[in-house]
Amino acid sequence: MSSERDKNFPIVPPADAHPARPTPKIKILHPSSSSSPSTPSKDPPAKDNISHDKYAPQPQMSVSLSDTIGPHRSISSFSSFTRMNASLATLLADLNANLTVLAPLNSAIESLPRKPWEGSSDDTDGADGPDRASRNMDSFMRAHLLGVAPWREGQKVKTLGGREIWWEGRAGVRVVCPDGIEVERVGGRVGNGELWILKGVLKYT
Repeated sequence: MSSERDKNFPIVPPADAHPARPTPKIKILHPSSSSSPSTPSKDPPAKDNISHDKYAPQPQMSVSLSDTIGPHRSISSFSSFTRMNASLATLLADLNANLTVLAPLNSAIESLPRKPWEGSSDDTDGADGPDRASRNMDSFMRAHLLGVAPWREGQKVKTLGGREIWWEGRAGVRVVCPDGIEVERVGGRVGNGELWILKGVLKYT
């Protein structure tokens, strides 16, 4: 009988067979304690020095327009023209000058029916052809230079070639008037002025 009862009713160990374990002690650290876990800092993300407005680049007052025009590959044709004219190259390097350069993209210059130094199909032929070509190029460059910077919206200014132009904001885009040429971006704000990059060529003849 006892063996049959043992099968159906497991033996319960006496109460003292498994002595109660002591409650673990938890050490509570004071918030100022050096051994307390550090809380990750939540510093604000660092701000960069780059302007994300295509019309408002960060100023670089220690450099000149001649320094900032060269690195822009999209206007390399215009950049090469500036180096062909010694007086213009000197002006762009002068930190005491105050200019706005309106540089057309390479694609805009390439789309012209004639090269900037060509006034007409036979304009550069003959003995005085080189002189005419030089004058044509001078007219082209002067049509894309202003003796003022910064250039405010609606401000009518004459180019160094004597033609009056201004710009307007249209749906967030700057447009040079009266030709209606869109400004792709302002490529630089430097010690002697600003470099504007245009999607087209201004009238120069």
